[in-house]
Amino acid sequence: MKPRAVLARAGRLIVQHPFTTGVTLLILVLALVTGPLRGPHRPLRGWVGAGAIQLIDGHWWSPFTAVLFTDDLFELIVVLILTVALVGVSERLMGTWRTALAFFGTAAVGIVVGAIVQVVANNVGELWARNVHGLLVLDVFTAIGGTIMTASAFAGTLWRRRIRVITLLVAIMYLLYSGLPSDLYRLLAVLTGLGLGPLLRQTRVTGGWLRSSHHEVRVLLASALTITALGPVIGLLGSTRYGLLSPIGLLFSNEAPSATTVVERCQAFAVTRACFRDLTLERINGLGPVLLSVLPLLLLLVAAYGLLRGRRFAVWLAVAVNGLLALLSALYYGILPIASTRPVVSPRYWEVTIILALSTLVPLAMAILLVVYRRHFTVLPSMRAVRRYVLLLIGTGVGLVGLYVLVGWLQKDTGFTRPVEVGDLLADVLERFVPVSFLRREPVEYLPTTPLATIVYHNIGTVFWIVAILGAIPAVLGRGLRRRPGDDASHVRELLHRGGGDAISFMATWPGNSYWFDPIGGGAIAYRVEGRVALTTGGPFGARGPHDGAIQGFARFCDDNGWIPVFYSVDAHYTPLFERLGWSTMTVAEETVIRPQLWATTGKKWQDVRSSINRAQRAGIRSEWTSFAALPLTTTVQLSDISEQWVAEKDLPEMGFTLGGLDELRDPEVRLMLAVDEHGRVEAVTSWLPTFRDGIVVGWTLDFMRRRPDSINGVMEFLIAEAATRMKEDGIEFMSLSAAPLAHTAATPEDDKDTMDRLLGFLSSSLEPVYGFRSLLKFKQKFQPELHPLIMAYPDPVALPAIGIALVRAYLPELSVAQAATFVRGRS
Repeated sequence: MKPRAVLARAGRLIVQHPFTTGVTLLILVLALVTGPLRGPHRPLRGWVGAGAIQLIDGHWWSPFTAVLFTDDLFELIVVLILTVALVGVSERLMGTWRTALAFFGTAAVGIVVGAIVQVVANNVGELWARNVHGLLVLDVFTAIGGTIMTASAFAGTLWRRRIRVITLLVAIMYLLYSGLPSDLYRLLAVLTGLGLGPLLRQTRVTGGWLRSSHHEVRVLLASALTITALGPVIGLLGSTRYGLLSPIGLLFSNEAPSATTVVERCQAFAVTRACFRDLTLERINGLGPVLLSVLPLLLLLVAAYGLLRGRRFAVWLAVAVNGLLALLSALYYGILPIASTRPVVSPRYWEVTIILALSTLVPLAMAILLVVYRRHFTVLPSMRAVRRYVLLLIGTGVGLVGLYVLVGWLQKDTGFTRPVEVGDLLADVLERFVPVSFLRREPVEYLPTTPLATIVYHNIGTVFWIVAILGAIPAVLGRGLRRRPGDDASHVRELLHRGGGDAISFMATWPGNSYWFDPIGGGAIAYRVEGRVALTTGGPFGARGPHDGAIQGFARFCDDNGWIPVFYSVDAHYTPLFERLGWSTMTVAEETVIRPQLWATTGKKWQDVRSSINRAQRAGIRSEWTSFAALPLTTTVQLSDISEQWVAEKDLPEMGFTLGGLDELRDPEVRLMLAVDEHGRVEAVTSWLPTFRDGIVVGWTLDFMRRRPDSINGVMEFLIAEAATRMKEDGIEFMSLSAAPLAHTAATPEDDKDTMDRLLGFLSSSLEPVYGFRSLLKFKQKFQPELHPLIMAYPDPVALPAIGIALVRAYLPELSVAQAATFVRGRS
């Protein structure tokens, strides 16, 4: 971009964001004038800073001036970046005067209320308030946090939720692990912004927790796990160092004393604060103990990455590590004492008890959240991968314990500050795997004195956690994992490439399916069991027809397992076979098929499609035929936003079964057709599932359809028309616009309707206001498609209630009882 264009663009941004520009320049100028390296000096610092004492002394202006100054150069750089980014976004969302009000208003409320809390707590003798009573606060982050939280009310559903969750978590973690008055003020400002935003917007914002797709739940939980894992680092980097990693900070101030001196001075009944400090210094004397305190947190970060990828393995890994940290906190901080010799928190200092209890509750709460929402992580590990990892940890742990005991026994007379026995070594060895921050209240029986004993004493725990991290990485990255229980994914894809299936056969690769393989014909049937009903995902695939033997074989297989076989969304040409078997059939959908080689948009019937194409072209929108893996990160983020906006604004959860979501777009054989404007903004997206014959793609089936709420009218018609043109050029035989579930044009006489017809009609009518299946079918008819009826076949009409429930569970696996009740009331 030319310099003149850059300047012009910068000028437009300044004009569009006057408050952001003004406050950024004000912060920068004040820092340069008063001291950019170390902040303003006294007495100016006491005049502009905020705090309980300042407000008591009548410095009413301090809540406003305290959010305009910084403490050092690094903070100044971070503040300038965040002000431009976050305050700028806030001003774009809610305008200039609202942003100014939020910036200074939330900060003022947070500081004033926080100071009142400090004064009241100090008057009643609360320990924390006494310690921080005289501290001054210069903190721009208080105003930034309150501003972005206020602006969240003006954001879309997706970003509103993300902003609120992440901002609150960060503010809470700072309060828990740093504990400065500024951290309290910042949290109160954020909460003030949470209430101020809806008032400024003056339109109703849904107060309840809107539903999320699997993808968004993964993003939020991964973010929460990352923030809680990094929380102790806040204490390490901060001046207060109240966090679980605070002992590591001692390494940066003093050298460790000798082991002999420490043990001589710190005998039983003579333990002082200085003694605790020296014990901690000696325990973390060396790289190994420092790493031992950090590595469990790194393992949590590995698990957080696995959560983003939907790995159930990562869920249980994070639950195990958080559960272990909670147990260690409760045990070693005296909350759950199991031995009378372990010091217990004195009831005189109830504040300390609360702080230590929080160190237990934070990881425990994270573990509980992961267990509750584990269903959103659908990529399941193979038992072989889990077994391999567990055996690796057990083998490594036993081997390191044996090494410790062996080395200790060989040097029992010379390697430690006193002679040791095997019993002493076994009693001490487990603590070698525990982060040293948990051991600062533990009495020390002996310490190593020789190089070999020191290496083993300080490093076996480090080796164990490194092995735990390295062993978890393959599972998190996908090796040794399977997407479904009990299947052979590679064999299924081989059969799909062979062909012989229908337009939705590729949905067999989706999570949740199990497979029956035909031992005679060589084909397969994908199915899922809901209750005692086995619902197929389309018909047989992987072998040329007829499929009579496969259908009958699968029916026998289901009967042997006590299941009711139901062939769902299969082609109507199977009807004679099911009639011979004595089964009942009914039309559940109509597939809309286009022949690309006959594609043309001439004639009056195509007027709407032509208008949509012309409108998109005039708006500068182009089509892009690609795959998910080929997209840059900025584009994948846009797809996530478009999808989540659609999901979050529905009154019911995201549907599954024969309806794919964002995760299904990632398959390397799936193709995407994007509508992209001149600035690279994705306006809409469609995904296309392949149909093969002898390894060659002969057809594509439309699956995923999402568009931005503010995109131009007709963008979907434009995308489908572009896809048809592309397929015509590629020589594709058919293009299926798929079938809208529970929607078709075939009329059933009222007298002929059975219970299932009425139930499916009820479901179709009920879901129409939310998902618009009938409207979708009407939309697809714009393209003059062939209509191919799809049927459901079932052997026993008595089982119709169970089949209806199974269909609801398959399409809406996350439907709660409350949602179901609301759903039914809405139709009554």
